[in-house]
Amino acid sequence: MVDKRLWREARAGRFLLALTVGLGLGAGLLAVVQAGCIARVVSRVFLEGQDLSGVWPLLLALLGVIIFRAMLAWISEVMAFRVAARIKHDLRQRLLEHLLALGPVYVRGEQRSGELVNLLVEGVEAVETYFARYLPQLALAALVPLAVLGFVFPLDLTSGFILLFTAPLIPLFMYLISGWAQTLTRQQWETLSRMNAHFLDVLQGLSTLKIFGRSKAQARVIALISDRFRKTSLGVLRVAFLSALALEFLATISTALVAVTVALRLVYARIPFEEALFLLLLAPEFYLPFKLLGTYFHAGLAGVSAAGRIFALLETPAGEGALPQEKALHIEQSALRETALSQEKGLHIHFRDVHFSYEGGERPALRGISFELAPGERVALVGPSGAGKSTVASLLLRFIEPQSGRITVNGVPLEQISAGQWRRYVALVPQHPHLFYGNVAGNIRLGRPGASMEEVVEAARLAGAHPFIQGLPRGYDTPVGEGGIRLSGGQARLLAIARAFLKNAPLLILDEATAGLDPATEELVRQALERLMAGRTVLVIAHRLATVYRAHRILVLQGGRVVETGQHEELLKRQGVYRRLVGAYGGVQ
Repeated sequence: MVDKRLWREARAGRFLLALTVGLGLGAGLLAVVQAGCIARVVSRVFLEGQDLSGVWPLLLALLGVIIFRAMLAWISEVMAFRVAARIKHDLRQRLLEHLLALGPVYVRGEQRSGELVNLLVEGVEAVETYFARYLPQLALAALVPLAVLGFVFPLDLTSGFILLFTAPLIPLFMYLISGWAQTLTRQQWETLSRMNAHFLDVLQGLSTLKIFGRSKAQARVIALISDRFRKTSLGVLRVAFLSALALEFLATISTALVAVTVALRLVYARIPFEEALFLLLLAPEFYLPFKLLGTYFHAGLAGVSAAGRIFALLETPAGEGALPQEKALHIEQSALRETALSQEKGLHIHFRDVHFSYEGGERPALRGISFELAPGERVALVGPSGAGKSTVASLLLRFIEPQSGRITVNGVPLEQISAGQWRRYVALVPQHPHLFYGNVAGNIRLGRPGASMEEVVEAARLAGAHPFIQGLPRGYDTPVGEGGIRLSGGQARLLAIARAFLKNAPLLILDEATAGLDPATEELVRQALERLMAGRTVLVIAHRLATVYRAHRILVLQGGRVVETGQHEELLKRQGVYRRLVGAYGGVQ
């Protein structure tokens, strides 16, 4: 069982893998020498009557062989785990980079966070045994027995043929159970992923569960999922134990056949005692690589099952529309630097007949949307839930790409600008900003990692966050996020505004930045946003209408289309969708 994709991953460490197998083969050859030394010592002492002085050189040689064999086995294991560690590091790095490329839309829409965390941690760890144990042992199971046969056949054809014809029984048995074992292992991995995902869902929604009195019900669900994982794990262990028993039985019976044939010929003096003992000592060494392969077989299956999910994620198209490096570099040096992202000129963004659907086209979000954002203009997007407002923001943030139509920046197609370069010119203030574990200054500095402390403080002052930060136990060094102090929603939003001030991007996207706040905090945030919006192109994603009245232009979305456009008073007079939305949110103003 060699997975082709995992074998390609081992390409960078094939020298170390070859060294691992070579050292293991050397240890196997030393086992032959060790058996020869033992047979020689026993023969001289019991048959030739030699004392300790007569066999002392052989005993010293035997001790040296044992020590050298142990050293080779240890170095081989170190090399194998070094290869596995390198491959794990590369896989985890690529997975993380690919998840970042896929963006938050993919993570929210297609995957559960618990499953992804399980894949990044347990999934990559499961691959270790495949490279460190199973793959080297697979090679040794082919090489060491052949090397042993090379010593057995010249001495005794009968024993050689017994070993030769019984050896394939073990790989044959492993092949017969591989399908069953792989199915069980895959079920175990999928159950573990679902259990981790459900645990995370319960922890994140614990407040909701407590409010609605469903915490005990969820505890029962978790118990059911855990019991399902227990049953699948026991199924895997049952197959592993049965296969280990069968492999041990086959190896023992085969060794017994060699022992019986050798003993009968020894009784009738048809084989010398030293050769007979040598063959008896070699028989277990011949089957040892097969037994070890059977031991690591199920761990290797776990690695293959995890690898299937890992490669499925890595093969998911990122959808960034990235160009080849040379072409992207050419664009960045010419159009991108001189026209597209010139802050002096401002940003003129144009959506031209843009379509986008989720779930492979089954859930349309935008149906030919067209509009413009002029430099320095404030445009608000309003509409009922599911109208496509968040999809427009995701397109501008390059989390997703249009499936048809085009977005241009100062006349340059957005897909021809690298996503990383483009995002330097976009700032986002979301409704629920995420605070990473670290201090306050570090969270603000996400806007510009190289900013000085003075610049961080100035950004906080402009955002109106400086007063409450000074009141924290350690000021800007106060730990926040997971494991730190929990800030209120308004305080977190002020830090997000400070990030945007520090980034100083020409395009600003506000995703209902004042929703859910008390009047005093809302006014503080509104004043900070007014300062932030000055001189920038602003797109306001509004789920409620109190934040859109000051916009230069309002776009009303419904069913993925722009159905109305204009200013607040103008739209109210049309008696259309906008007026109904305003009425639904507390009356016409």
